[in-house]
Amino acid sequence: MRLSIGVTDFSWPEDLTGELAAVAVAAEDAGLDTLWVADHLLQADPNSTPDSAMLEAYTTLGFLAARTHRIGLGTMVSAVTFRPPALLIKAVTTLDVLSGGRARFGIGTGYHDGEARAMGLPFPPVAERFERLEETLRLALRMWAGDESPFEGTDHRLDRPVGNPRPVRRPRVLIGGAGERKTLRLVARYADACNVFDVPDGGRTVRHKLAVLARHCEEAGRPYGEIEKTISTRLAPGESAASFAGRCVEFAEWGIGHAVVITAGPWSPAAVATLGEAGVLLAR
Repeated sequence: MRLSIGVTDFSWPEDLTGELAAVAVAAEDAGLDTLWVADHLLQADPNSTPDSAMLEAYTTLGFLAARTHRIGLGTMVSAVTFRPPALLIKAVTTLDVLSGGRARFGIGTGYHDGEARAMGLPFPPVAERFERLEETLRLALRMWAGDESPFEGTDHRLDRPVGNPRPVRRPRVLIGGAGERKTLRLVARYADACNVFDVPDGGRTVRHKLAVLARHCEEAGRPYGEIEKTISTRLAPGESAASFAGRCVEFAEWGIGHAVVITAGPWSPAAVATLGEAGVLLAR
């Protein structure tokens, strides 16, 4: 079971920069797989408020790349409506090059129409957002492969999509969301990982979503085992390493191999260390 943290709340009261860097270093020291940050312009964590502190995602990841050496870095997840596709792909590629191959590409359709209205961002109908998502995935794979030929999509047309420098290694693609008709079909076609939510129903929803993904993989002629199955969950305040490790054992029984963990309020190095302890227990 891989363990990662998701940083969604930046409301450290005194030293945001220092606290964020300390959490990243603690996550790396604890042996965690990836540090994910939320990609919003307004705070969207339900435990926070819209006017609470929020950092732009890729600037933040570049800052963290300079303060770490091993841990993966990515967004959970970038909405395709926030940036033109070539700009988004260039940001991920730049992060990968400057971090020595540690970028992860988390992407989804986006959902926060209130944020779009507040910040002047486009928010087309859901069908168009799915078109943009698939075209961005296709374009990313082409640019990372060095294909500079014209790209003709329904929503995007690029005369010469240059991807230079190329990534150190192709960033792993995670598609956020678990919609059964469209999202999981795109996972089967394009992604290296999916992400489901920790719904408190004993794993019934998660098992069902993974079964749907398996059917899409079969239809696409792709081995289901190639796709990493991740789950978004929370570390409860005061939860012990043993308790969290026990939950991860249950996740594994559902077919999950990677837990992405958020917490109420901003992370602390002590809470990150709890995850590291849980990882040690799981490895025994």
